[in-house]
Amino acid sequence: MSNSTNSPQNPILILGSTSVYRRELLERLRIPFEVISPKVDETPLTGESTLDLALRLAHAKATAVAKQHPNAWVIGSDQVADLCGAAIGKPGNFERAMAQLQLMGGQTVTFHTALCLMKGDVQTTLSVPTEVTFRKLSDEVLESYLLAEEPYDCAGSAKSEGLGISLLESIKSDDPTALIGLPLIALTGLLRDAGFVIPSKK
Repeated sequence: MSNSTNSPQNPILILGSTSVYRRELLERLRIPFEVISPKVDETPLTGESTLDLALRLAHAKATAVAKQHPNAWVIGSDQVADLCGAAIGKPGNFERAMAQLQLMGGQTVTFHTALCLMKGDVQTTLSVPTEVTFRKLSDEVLESYLLAEEPYDCAGSAKSEGLGISLLESIKSDDPTALIGLPLIALTGLLRDAGFVIPSKK
């Protein structure tokens, strides 16, 4: 739970996510919110595109929490990395992370960061794309990076907000925090439309 004391000027807000990165990003807006873990099967559907997968999972996560909290606005979010139409997931360990970085060297990967804001029948779901071009680097450099940062819980095996930025040639996005896991420019607009005051008054 984070910033659990609700402000009289803002509605109730819940982040439906287990991601520490999303929680830290949402804290930047300085509005009270709670964190609840959604129980969602994240298995891709047959023939499902990476964009459709991200959108579906963001909506499913918001729905799972909103059913139990009908009076709250719920944020659901998901990110899927796409390399030539194939999803690049969280590596989980050094070996898979090394294989991902070797595969992505010199390539451009599109990260689809989907966002859903929901309360009852009122909902908006969207996705913010980020194009990331990886440098072509030696296995020695990649190994040094992985051992230093251990980004095994990140799709694409590189933390752009940390040392992983050294692996990248360029980042193209309309929303700079989307790549980290939550597009705050898009989210701020949705929250204001829902009645949230940002920045909140002291």
